[in-house]
Amino acid sequence: MSSILLYPASFTPVPGGDFGWVRTGGDGETLIDHGGAPLALLPTAREAELMVPGFALSWHSVTLPQGSLGNAGRLRTVLEGLLEEQLLDEPEKLHFALQPGAKTGTPVWVAACDRAALRATVQAIEDSGRRVTRIVPEFAPPAEGEPATVYVTGEAQAGWLTVCDANGVATLPLAASGPGLALARNTQLDTAMLGAEPAVAALAEEMLGQRVPIVPHTRRWLHAARGPWDLAQFEFASSARARAGKKLAALAQTLRHAPQWRAARWGVAVFVLVQIAGLNVWAWKERAALDARRNAINGVLTQTFPSVKLVVDAPAQMAREIAVLRQASGEMAAGDFEPMLGTLAAGLPAGRVPAAIDFSGAQLRLRGLGLSQQELDALRNSLAPQGYSARGEGDLLLVQAEAAP
Repeated sequence: MSSILLYPASFTPVPGGDFGWVRTGGDGETLIDHGGAPLALLPTAREAELMVPGFALSWHSVTLPQGSLGNAGRLRTVLEGLLEEQLLDEPEKLHFALQPGAKTGTPVWVAACDRAALRATVQAIEDSGRRVTRIVPEFAPPAEGEPATVYVTGEAQAGWLTVCDANGVATLPLAASGPGLALARNTQLDTAMLGAEPAVAALAEEMLGQRVPIVPHTRRWLHAARGPWDLAQFEFASSARARAGKKLAALAQTLRHAPQWRAARWGVAVFVLVQIAGLNVWAWKERAALDARRNAINGVLTQTFPSVKLVVDAPAQMAREIAVLRQASGEMAAGDFEPMLGTLAAGLPAGRVPAAIDFSGAQLRLRGLGLSQQELDALRNSLAPQGYSARGEGDLLLVQAEAAP
């Protein structure tokens, strides 16, 4: 999917005039075409990236105090305080953007531009039916270890000189004499990367006193767009998130209806149907295996006890039938009084005789044993392997058959 990058020729609270534009392929690097036109005549595109001109930005270095990055409102107030002495305009009239990966306690770059102009430009683009997905600067400070860059841009009668180095970014009008020329001469041109647009290449070589490579604005814009900077922060950040949501919705719509995705849609549909069919086959096999095990258990019950004609709960019915057989033969179960008392007597400390004994429902209650916690733990450990549990409640000892048939 192609994308379009827009560059406003003017950057004012009342946007107007042409926009320079470049359109790239899906990789963001392959140039498809470029030009300049009013918004109404720009190539059709649902989304766009906005580039803020270098002359509209100022750059400042600040050190953020601890705790200033946790809240956007607090960060904005901190930046206004730190930059108040460096700014020519009132801080509340400016939009600020921090460099990517900014941290407290170390110097970071802050870009500043006219807030009303940025808001108006973004609104004008979106009113034309294009969503602004990102806001990038035309120039940005070089990363640590990168060489300085000097660019001469614009037209012969209205050119700009831009220097990007460790001191930040400075964009000044191009003139045979003035601060722009002084800025360029103070830069180490022998190690800097130079570039000039075709219309001002001859003037740049005359001013700088050396050959300057020609760098078309399209190449420079694409290079800037690939950088990490995004000026959509603070009040523009929420709208950026909203646009990101719209972007996902638009992508879903494209995947659902676009002809080039028809094969992928069929592939996904076939994959889902195969998965559903596979789950149904697996569930049928599991259900058949469960029914076979249930039938085997029921068969054991009816074969062992032919008198049982209707099987409702095989394990419970089996337990009842065994209990009936035990009672008929006079055999005692683990939950009867005598086995419980005999097992308990073997586990009690020597000389301990209960003052009272009560037996009810496979539970034996004894009083007056006076067991310590250590003795109670030892008794519990000796009874557990034999299928009994024991617990103390004050002077009362409760012994229960855990799995009495």
